[in-house]
Amino acid sequence: MQTSRVPAAIDALLAILQARSALEDVAVVDGPASVNLTQRRRIHIGWSPNAEQAVEIQQQFNAAGARTRDEAFSITCYAESRGGDKDMSFRRSDAFDLIGEVEQAMRASDSNPTAPTLNGSVLWAELTTGNVLQDTAEGALVGVVFAVTCRARI
Repeated sequence: MQTSRVPAAIDALLAILQARSALEDVAVVDGPASVNLTQRRRIHIGWSPNAEQAVEIQQQFNAAGARTRDEAFSITCYAESRGGDKDMSFRRSDAFDLIGEVEQAMRASDSNPTAPTLNGSVLWAELTTGNVLQDTAEGALVGVVFAVTCRARI
């Protein structure tokens, strides 16, 4: 019996972003990076450097009779742009361009009307909260922590 749509939603989000031609030079990572931190542009699904959890989940029965449940969850994500230079403005703009590609991938369009459902894995998904992180330890680095918030019925 299915107890959550979280695994399907994460898998769908990864597949959607990995297939997006505008992100072909970006590492789209499932969870934390285990190797090759030299990749200058990355999007992590289910991880950020300062998050305690990969996904926050809430469930409740949706009606009397307890036959189905409503599920709401937020997938923690992180987009990062880094370089050996000190051009923080460029890195910040690039990090937000990555977020823009994620948002575009999740928007409905004539060619992809089911995009907000993550290919049918949830009832609705949208990019919600975010925080900007900046560092210059080894060149300019800008990361944006964001959440993909979903609603599902199980």
